[in-house]
Amino acid sequence: MNSMNMFSDLAELNYSFNVSDGDSFLDHWNDIPTTQTLSRAGFIVLSVILGFIMIFGFLNNFVVLILFCKFKTLRTPVNILLLNISVSDMLVCLCGTTLSFASSIRGRWFLGKRGCSWYGFINSCFGIVSLISLVVLSYDRYSTLTVYHKRGPNYRRPLLAVGGIWLYSLFWTVPPLLGWSSYGLEGAGTSCSVSWTLRTTASHSYIICLFIFCLGLPVLIMVYCYSRLLHAVKQVGKIRKNAARKREYHVLFLVLTTVVCYMLCWMPYGVVAMMATFGRPGIITPIASVVPSLLAKSSTVINPLIYILMNKQFKRCFLILIGCKRTQMENGLSSMPSKTTAIHLNRRMYSKTAPQLSIPQVSSSLPIHGFSTPITDRSNPPNVTS
Repeated sequence: MNSMNMFSDLAELNYSFNVSDGDSFLDHWNDIPTTQTLSRAGFIVLSVILGFIMIFGFLNNFVVLILFCKFKTLRTPVNILLLNISVSDMLVCLCGTTLSFASSIRGRWFLGKRGCSWYGFINSCFGIVSLISLVVLSYDRYSTLTVYHKRGPNYRRPLLAVGGIWLYSLFWTVPPLLGWSSYGLEGAGTSCSVSWTLRTTASHSYIICLFIFCLGLPVLIMVYCYSRLLHAVKQVGKIRKNAARKREYHVLFLVLTTVVCYMLCWMPYGVVAMMATFGRPGIITPIASVVPSLLAKSSTVINPLIYILMNKQFKRCFLILIGCKRTQMENGLSSMPSKTTAIHLNRRMYSKTAPQLSIPQVSSSLPIHGFSTPITDRSNPPNVTS
């Protein structure tokens, strides 16, 4: 009886793809009970949400790119990682969300098997690029604070990191195109991703590796780096309580915001995907899988908001860009000061209190998301300013 119901459900999938691509297209869409798919009103709501994500995701990341082009002070080595995230997020909006939006309006996937494979590949590739960039960024901020580098700004390392991130993403997203698992319809049948419900050994092995190396391990690295970052800031706060106490709470707020947004956007999608893969057939309905998918797509909107609203450099440049801030500061500097105000940490005092760390200084701008770069001259440290 269960087999008959499964074949009946498969037969009802004809509305969501072009049969002209071949009957083999059916092989990758099993266990999707389309009798529980969205109603017409549900597709309208889904279209509205996807349209919002598509428009604002593109505009927000486009603003970040404009700020990079217009303000030279933002073109720091660490901000290259932010630029990489914005580029990948904007490409998701252009090449991925637009197709899902159009499919939701029509109530079905309309580009056939090849279009679905293309959509699944680019969406997965750009999504992993954004995720791994956030992980590399967390490690960079951790190492900037806790490891002293005497050298000046070096663009070689972040450029190599960006290249490595794209190669890493391709390493994990190309195999389904070559036969190790596959890309197929997901959710309400208007978007495509890895074929989570494909019951084969190859598919299961790929999904396990994907979950470990593209979600589980990155989350652990982010949590470790940011927890060490908070620990280092607390050590500084013990020495310079008046100057560093507010900074400590600000770092805590930023770290929690970044990690929570990361977890909210991607962990539900990962959990639902694993349940669909290893749970009983039909345990995840199309309606239940739509929300995690939308949360994952919403990261393209949230990421640039974090950069602009919580990054002093970006926020100041953005206010100048929209005309809410005069281009000439009252202190006589240009639109963006070339040097950030810094809190000097006395090396002797700190070595007595916390000898296990090597922190040359803590910037008044947060050492996260490209807020500042470490001071490279110990012989002439800046004065403490209010």
